[in-house]
Amino acid sequence: MNKNKVQVKIGGASYTIVTEDDPEYVEGLAETLNDEIRSICNANPTLSMTQAAVLVALDQTDACKKASASSDNLRAQIKDYLEDSARARMEVDVARREVERLNREISELREKLAGK
Repeated sequence: MNKNKVQVKIGGASYTIVTEDDPEYVEGLAETLNDEIRSICNANPTLSMTQAAVLVALDQTDACKKASASSDNLRAQIKDYLEDSARARMEVDVARREVERLNREISELREKLAGK
């Protein structure tokens, strides 16, 4: 895959990012990060850029862990739903075979009654 060199500016400092990701994606990440740092700095003017960056990193790490846990939970639910679905399909097959057996039995009994 192609390596892209992307120039971004975060917190007043320029960075060159080498990535396989789309440059617009990386620029969007940098813009989001820069906006969050700026917002924290505006709300807390006594914070240094480093302190603001650490707070943003902490917030993003928290969001990532919560999203990962939510994703794991959804995967577990989907697995349970798939197992329930498979079980229900098996029950439907068993019921269908029983219906067919009973229909054959009814037909045989009707034939016996008609033959009398």
